[in-house]
Amino acid sequence: MLSHPIGMMIGYFSVAVMELIVFLSCFELVTRYKCWEEIKRGNLSVAMATGGKIFGICNVFRFCIQSQSTIYDSMIWSGIGFVLLLAAYFLFEFLTPVFSIDREIQNDNRAVGFIAMVLSISLSYVIGASIG
Repeated sequence: MLSHPIGMMIGYFSVAVMELIVFLSCFELVTRYKCWEEIKRGNLSVAMATGGKIFGICNVFRFCIQSQSTIYDSMIWSGIGFVLLLAAYFLFEFLTPVFSIDREIQNDNRAVGFIAMVLSISLSYVIGASIG
């Protein structure tokens, strides 16, 4: 099935969705707020930060596919990419000691939410470009 282009597409899509669910769940565990509850309440900052994470995770997986990695290699590379995105999240929090990123995003500080989104998206390109 994976030798046919449609089978490959379904395989990559299925793995990407599964990884997206798992990786977003991991992000949910490390934030001080509940992403989906905040989004339901209309918190645009959380939506931007979460959207950036979604884009970042999927973008890293896109680079895996583009490099013609096997599905299994793509899972490994995207897992490494996720760990780097997670490390960047912690580094962002650490490098801004004057306020808490999580608290500001939870309080709907849109400037912080926007920076978090752009950071996730930008670093996903750097991570993805190094996949080979």
